[in-house]
Amino acid sequence: MPQVTFRKGEEAFSEEVLDNTNLVVRAGIKKFPWPHLRYGCGMGKCGKCSCRVLDGAENLAEPNWKEQKVLGEKLAEGLRLACQLWIHHDITVTQDGVPIPGPAKP
Repeated sequence: MPQVTFRKGEEAFSEEVLDNTNLVVRAGIKKFPWPHLRYGCGMGKCGKCSCRVLDGAENLAEPNWKEQKVLGEKLAEGLRLACQLWIHHDITVTQDGVPIPGPAKP
């Protein structure tokens, strides 16, 4: 099972999750133990769940069109939308210092 680590300040919260877990869906059904995860619509529109992938990005699917629209050039800086990530491998993420983006310009 994949290990998810969420960093908040100096703290790190880790837990194994089932394969093909979405962090925002898990948080929405109250099965995600980390109260620090910031999220909103869960549909890739608001950008509130933007996070920086610190480790494990190479195992994620390529950014979809929703992430490309909301994050734009920020994708190159390692930002992703947590609501669009389905976890199959170990990953470490943070939302520290990650602003909530507006939609990218077309």
